Amino acid sequence: MIKRTLYFGNAAQLRLKHRQLSIERRVDDQLQTSLVPVEDIGIMVLDHPQITISSGLLQALQANNTVLISCDERHMPQALLFPLEGHSTQQERYDEQLNASEPLKKQLWAQTVTQKIKNQARVLDHFRLDSTYLVPLYKNVKSGDSDNCEATAAAHYWSKLFAHIPGFKRLPGQTTPPNHWLNYGYAVLRATMARSIVAAGLLPTLGIFHRNRYNAFCLADDLMEPYRPYVDQMVFNMVRQFGLCEGMEKEHKTELLKLPAIDVCLEGETSPLMLATQRTAVSLNRCFEGTQRKLLYPEF
Repeated sequence: MIKRTLYFGNAAQLRLKHRQLSIERRVDDQLQTSLVPVEDIGIMVLDHPQITISSGLLQALQANNTVLISCDERHMPQALLFPLEGHSTQQERYDEQLNASEPLKKQLWAQTVTQKIKNQARVLDHFRLDSTYLVPLYKNVKSGDSDNCEATAAAHYWSKLFAHIPGFKRLPGQTTPPNHWLNYGYAVLRATMARSIVAAGLLPTLGIFHRNRYNAFCLADDLMEPYRPYVDQMVFNMVRQFGLCEGMEKEHKTELLKLPAIDVCLEGETSPLMLATQRTAVSLNRCFEGTQRKLLYPEF
């Protein structure tokens, strides 16, 4: 069953009641209460300084492997909270992940980069933009992406995808439109992937390529790469629908929070993106244990 993504953008009291999420908030000076089964929730976004949440609810959400995202004053995702225990054989899976060889991790990263570039090319094709430059790149990715095809492809991809936006640059820290929408969408994607990684009994901190002493989600950043083009497609369509908006309005967040439920194609089957990330994480575990050699990624 696909889990729900809940967004809270107004003051509210969130607590556990009868093993359900109880939501209390004022609407037109009237106190309203609603209930949501905890087991139905996959992601919760807290985007208001006057939201209170009880310890009992936090415990229930973590037992359900629900990811909590808290936002800053700019309404951008700032922190993730996820459970430390996500699988019954977690210790065994940690050992396999920690003992994975460098050649294996380099091969897995090459598969990841290949599928990311291939999906980028198909996004360009979808919008009738030139993708010919990307084809030889994704067909010739070497172990560990030693030729840095990912960066070469990205430079071309961004120059084509948003060529109609004067001065557009996709650089770290950029928040100019539509970068702020891309950043928000990637944060939702990261949370979705982190949830799947924990559920598969893997450490989200220990990546196959990304390494950063200050990053607790290196593995999520690795595995989400081939999924990024789905966010790019959503943002491209949002620019068509809303134009270049400086702010992050409710309707913009509503669109981007649909990401976990959009359909993607994996191994010829269509399923919600959240379920696809789960299959990707499980396939990585099988690669670590030696029962599988290829990561499962969606094809755009």
